[in-house]
Amino acid sequence: MKELVFGHKNPDTDAICAAKAYSYLQNQRGFETDAVALGEPNEETKFVLDYFKEPAPRVIEKASDEVEAVMLVDHNEPQQSVDDIKDLTVTHVVDHHRIANFDTAAPLYYHAEPLGCCSTIVYKEYKASGVEVPEKIAGLMLSAIISDTLLFKSPTTTDEDKQAVEELAQIAGVDYEKYGLEMLKAGTNLASKTEEELITADAKSFEMGGKTVRVDQVNTVDLDEVFARESALRAAIEKQNQEEGYDLFLLMVTNILDSDTRLLVVGEPQDVVEKAFGKKLVDNKVDLPGVVSRKKQIVPQMQKAFEN
Repeated sequence: MKELVFGHKNPDTDAICAAKAYSYLQNQRGFETDAVALGEPNEETKFVLDYFKEPAPRVIEKASDEVEAVMLVDHNEPQQSVDDIKDLTVTHVVDHHRIANFDTAAPLYYHAEPLGCCSTIVYKEYKASGVEVPEKIAGLMLSAIISDTLLFKSPTTTDEDKQAVEELAQIAGVDYEKYGLEMLKAGTNLASKTEEELITADAKSFEMGGKTVRVDQVNTVDLDEVFARESALRAAIEKQNQEEGYDLFLLMVTNILDSDTRLLVVGEPQDVVEKAFGKKLVDNKVDLPGVVSRKKQIVPQMQKAFEN
């Protein structure tokens, strides 16, 4: 029985590369799978796919019209998954995020570890299975790890992530430091993007305290360049909040060179944001030095603030 493998909506490099890598691994193990995506690749991911001459996965909006079962990578929360996830059997999950609002009717294989990247876990499964990693797949996985850890600058980075990149770079035949910087910079070319594209490219929804909180991250090498468009960004966020029912929208604009984030906050309750980070918002904004990780430095703090 054929299954689809995919990462979360608004896919980042890990969501797409982990799906491709895990699909290949599962096919070697005797499953019949296809890697697909729940959105188009972003600029960074396009750079990766072009570099390693890999085709972009086809994009789906629902899966139940072609399969009964699916495998999830890089996510588990249903609001981040395919629209008809409730109509599907989830047989496998490989993830590195919190587990929330997730339940199944049948037993399943679930591999989660608190590592910097889902692709690090997928690589561990290759090693445990004794399946040889093809050169291109190695390139995809090391790209995903570099992306998720911001070339090891993120506090989510573990020694296992670093070791995985060093080993995968040998297989892929790349200088991971030089390649990694080129790849990250490719993802910061924002001038050609509309405000709507910027606020949806890497956005995830979270349920907190009965509110829907949307968190989007934009990587840049120049905060001022992004905030020159602040009024248009606010208008786009307000429109999306109204249309999609988001209560609170946090736009993380992260300088990948300085490892700092400026947060733009639209919606309510804003006092929870101030409580989460111990800082007052000024004109709906707050600077967060050293903050680069949504998963580790934004979401848990917001969750705690809502609970308290």
